[in-house]
Amino acid sequence: MKNFVLFCISIVIFSAGYSQKDIGFTKGNFPNQSNELSIAKKQIKNANILVYNETNKIEEGLELYMKAYEFNPNNSDLNFKIGYCYYNTTQKYDCLEYFQKAYNLNQKVDKKINYYLARAYHLNYRFDEAIKFYSEYVSELKSKEEVDDINKFITECRNGKEILKDTTKVEIRNLGENINTEYREYGPMITSDGSKLYFTSRRKGTTGGKIADDGMYYEDIYESTKTETGWTKARSVGSPLNSKLHDAVVGLSPDGQSLFVYVDQNGGDLYVSKLKGSRWSKPVSISDKINTKFHESSACISYDNKTLYFISDNPELSYGGRDIFYSTLDKDGNWSAPTNIGPVVNTKYDEVDLFLHPDGRTVYFSSKGHNTMGGFDIFKTTKDKDGNWSTPVNLGYPINTPLDDAFFVTTASGKTAYFASVRPEGMGLHDIYELRFPEDEATTPEEDKVYLTLVKGNVTDKVTSFPLEAIVEIIDNNANEVVATFVTNSHSGSFIVNLPSGKNYGLNVNKEGYLFHSENFNLADTSAYQEITIDIELQRIEVGTTIVLKNIFFDYDKATLRPESSAELDRLVNILVKQPKLKIEISGHTDNKGGLIYNKELSKSRAKTVVDYFIEKGIAEDRLTFEGYAFEKPISTNDTDEGRQLNRRVEFKVLSND
Repeated sequence: MKNFVLFCISIVIFSAGYSQKDIGFTKGNFPNQSNELSIAKKQIKNANILVYNETNKIEEGLELYMKAYEFNPNNSDLNFKIGYCYYNTTQKYDCLEYFQKAYNLNQKVDKKINYYLARAYHLNYRFDEAIKFYSEYVSELKSKEEVDDINKFITECRNGKEILKDTTKVEIRNLGENINTEYREYGPMITSDGSKLYFTSRRKGTTGGKIADDGMYYEDIYESTKTETGWTKARSVGSPLNSKLHDAVVGLSPDGQSLFVYVDQNGGDLYVSKLKGSRWSKPVSISDKINTKFHESSACISYDNKTLYFISDNPELSYGGRDIFYSTLDKDGNWSAPTNIGPVVNTKYDEVDLFLHPDGRTVYFSSKGHNTMGGFDIFKTTKDKDGNWSTPVNLGYPINTPLDDAFFVTTASGKTAYFASVRPEGMGLHDIYELRFPEDEATTPEEDKVYLTLVKGNVTDKVTSFPLEAIVEIIDNNANEVVATFVTNSHSGSFIVNLPSGKNYGLNVNKEGYLFHSENFNLADTSAYQEITIDIELQRIEVGTTIVLKNIFFDYDKATLRPESSAELDRLVNILVKQPKLKIEISGHTDNKGGLIYNKELSKSRAKTVVDYFIEKGIAEDRLTFEGYAFEKPISTNDTDEGRQLNRRVEFKVLSND
């Protein structure tokens, strides 16, 4: 008896769910509301014109449809049209309730109702229901191209089911009203230390105040600075970056001194602007070898400024649609012809919005290929020591959704990232979100660990404390090769450099009229991510000025110079050649381990070895003196390993310059 009652209740519930009547906009259905009926029919008629006969009037048409819906919510055709409007807006996921209702009222409401209902389920993570309706729809198709498109959607749903089984551990946060508006914000670009954010917006108040054909304001570039309390209120970067036309940021160098912008001309080209003090220079075309008659977009540059990755749809070189390419800078400052990154990464679908991590081997990008769960998903690929790229990995849910997820960028640490997405909790059409990954290094998978040292600081005059525009060189000491050259910001003296683990680096800062400053970073392959701040005070070349030579190395307990000392020694030779009246003392220093007499002899022998090197390079002997001070002039404590290491040094002192 109990089962019979439950059966009857089920029948009643089932019948109630499908007992809705498809109510047409007729006088018979609304005998006492002729005036309201007339208004609703006129609203639908006008909306039809906006939606189906004029382009980019979807939202205006939707507003009219919704007014008619208030009068009659149970018309299958109206529900279908409302669903269609939502499907063609940024908030696509809102279409489901209306397509469902249209289908329940009339399963023949439109010949493509199965398609749109499948898409609606797909966008709302209801993958099994989506597959059911996709399968019903595809059985009616005859075109191979259309069949392939639907089968791809089915594959995306199956991918989505697998991806949702193992969600990514990440905190996602909307950047809020200081960054986002009711309009579109996208294309976040971040300096490698996470201190500065640039992005593109189509908000009210953009330069020129023009509205494009799609009903949105033209693109402009905005900036914000990270503070202890969060991101500052975004402001326009102004001219010359922003003009009366579309201006979009598509890339930023890791040090924040070069900004790549998209210019809507010649099919779409890439331009670069340099930060001169506190102002950006007028953007110029990167290279005729990179910019073609085809569409070039999205650019990023390696930590050493010698490899540029970008997107192009050049059909002569592409595997299909838009692909990732790279170009290298030769010794004369010219970019090479583009090279496709290869079929492991590029697919027959579009690859867009790439970002190269400062480690030089990790690329993030968005793609409609691979195992996407719908639209563009964000993927990650890494390059091995032989230059081979790994099979791209989907970053997973909740980073990726069935909608488009793009413009993924990350700080050098890899623990904080930014991307653009459309989400129910968003403030507008597209918003910028911050992602924070777990800080626990022990639980971080090996493939997600970052092996990099970020060095930043400011260069100033030691006496005046004024910021200096100086040259920063990164030297591979083992190869005696300058691997990267930067210029500090003339307004602040600031610099940011990224040093991938696995090399013995020398960092050299120099400016005409000053003694150079050097630092050493001997980073093993396993050196984990770290940030080091160094504020550097350069000293003018004056009598009594002393600098520590941090990239001169000796064999253990000997006075024999190691080969990786050559770069620093040759830099000193150049100073002596340019300053022919300069006379110097080279002094050796030790820690307090061992006896004074022994350390005096060792430190003096090491100083003499340096002087002998200069003499061999043609420097007159009467300009050079040497001395060994053992541990008589410490610059740090001898009670710690770190202090003793600082005390073991070679110094360069100016004796005269006339």
